[in-house]
Amino acid sequence: MVLSLSLSLPLSSLLHKAFHIDCGGSTQSTDKFNTTWLADEFFSAGATGLVSEPLRFQNLHEKTVRFFPISSGKKNCYTVPNLPIGSRFYIRTFTVYDNYDGKSHSPSFEVSVEGTLVFSWHSPWPEDISRSGAYSDLIAFISDGEADICFYSIATDPPVIASLELVQIDAAAYDAASIGNSSILVNYGRLTSGSGQWGPGFSNDTDLFFRSWQSDADFRSENSVGIKSVSAVKKVINTDRSPNFFPEKLYSTAVVAKGKGGLEYELQVDAKMDYLLWFHFAEIDVSVNRAGKRVFDIVVNEINVTRIDIYKEVGGFAAYDWHYVVKNLSDTILSVKFVPVVGSPLICGVENYAIVPADLKTIPDQVIAMRSLKESLKVPDRMGWNGDPCAPTSWDAWEGVTCHTNKGESALVVSQIDLGSQGLKGYISEEISLLSNLVSLNLSSNTLGGTLPLGLGQKSLVKLDLSSNKFSGSIPESLTSSKLQLVLLNDNSLEGQVPEEIYSIGVHGGAIDLSGNKGLCGVPSLPDCPLFWKNGGLSKNGKIAIGISCLIFVCLLSLLIYICCIRRGRNDYDFGLPHELTSLAAKRNRYHRQKSLMTLEMESQHAKGFIPSYSSN
Repeated sequence: MVLSLSLSLPLSSLLHKAFHIDCGGSTQSTDKFNTTWLADEFFSAGATGLVSEPLRFQNLHEKTVRFFPISSGKKNCYTVPNLPIGSRFYIRTFTVYDNYDGKSHSPSFEVSVEGTLVFSWHSPWPEDISRSGAYSDLIAFISDGEADICFYSIATDPPVIASLELVQIDAAAYDAASIGNSSILVNYGRLTSGSGQWGPGFSNDTDLFFRSWQSDADFRSENSVGIKSVSAVKKVINTDRSPNFFPEKLYSTAVVAKGKGGLEYELQVDAKMDYLLWFHFAEIDVSVNRAGKRVFDIVVNEINVTRIDIYKEVGGFAAYDWHYVVKNLSDTILSVKFVPVVGSPLICGVENYAIVPADLKTIPDQVIAMRSLKESLKVPDRMGWNGDPCAPTSWDAWEGVTCHTNKGESALVVSQIDLGSQGLKGYISEEISLLSNLVSLNLSSNTLGGTLPLGLGQKSLVKLDLSSNKFSGSIPESLTSSKLQLVLLNDNSLEGQVPEEIYSIGVHGGAIDLSGNKGLCGVPSLPDCPLFWKNGGLSKNGKIAIGISCLIFVCLLSLLIYICCIRRGRNDYDFGLPHELTSLAAKRNRYHRQKSLMTLEMESQHAKGFIPSYSSN
């Protein structure tokens, strides 16, 4: 359900992280409520446009649009990053057509949040919504720090969006403990009784969660007669409290059934869903000053669900809330009656939210792998690889991708990728190893290059077709650990020895084609590999042989140095004499020196004619 409104929300928050995005806008702007609107960002693709009657709209962010033509793919997203992990967000969209494309044909498309379908737009739109636009909002749990708001084209219609807002709210709001984080609360009516449209973007009245409140007048059934509005004469207490932070203005007005009449609302809903009804009360009539003076029953789809005595619960001029879940609604009208018991029923406001179970999502590691493949394979925009690869389950997965539930049926996994003949020009990312459930991979007839990643050999892999590309390098040994029955690697630039386990696929009833790779060797029909050569380089045995050869060479070289250098040095020099022989040699040397001196002296005297006489004693 959407609300036909014409204004927007402000940017003011005490607790929250908030984004206000002007879809299609080229510059940042500030509206009259002092909300700062960001220039368009976080989108996957698309083009910008301008409504045909811009003067009908008061705010700049309502005049510009982003649309997603079929050339951008059937699935496009806004992915808002850097959000607190494990947080709840109020998410609001403003959608308008106003013949921005001059075709006078409002488009058909669907919108998902975090992989769960939440809004459906079907042509033709009601005239007032087509021209003036409509706001739609919900409350969702963001688990991974990124919010995916995605748009799915029906037939060839281009989805369109004018503004997108995300505001963080209290994690416990709207009985999150009971509702759980596995559901999205989609607004099917947020009504204020006794006043007109108000709230952020519509008046100066604030709402901490940025909720807008519309008059309940259009939702009262014909059975509601004698209705009057009342206003508080003093401040209502217990408002703006955690975790819901309902504003005081909500409780400052109310409607009361006159006399003994009842009060009834008819809310339009979708069948076969659960709904959360949130009722707001405050005893603001000074004449009701004790318990038991105003008592009434709440009847939902003819079932009496509770009895209310506001004064008994909280006293006068104090906020009181009560909520109820309608299970498996079978009709498209949700009837809510306030039936008098004592006095006249009184109501300040009613909220109605569809409890939409969150769809299954792809396992986070496989999301990482697929996004990495999108970049490395250079997947074109026309294929619409945006958001969750597999979710929502009511739509096909990314083009060329097949998914199924895991064994525990708690998440989605990628089982097949078929991107043959798609003009891809990149390479295969190493993160493909994270696709642990991949059964079939076909990337044939592209111009992909680089080496085959080592993690390609998932145990689950049965079919592998990488033929007619430009892959180089060797066939990874990891492929031998898979359950491959079909291997087509022909017409590439692979080299090296083919693992025997891969070649044996053909022997055991499978099919394998390695032709057209001049560098492959080592199996029948291919050349023999050089000795000690494998996978484009030395094999393990070759490396061992070279190591042993080097060791032998070093030993021989060391021996040669010993023989030629060390032993030769020892022959050139005498060894030192033993200690005993050293003293004898010294005496002998002294004797010979003394004898030489005496002979020299005698020869000298003889030359002078002097012959000494020797006398004996």
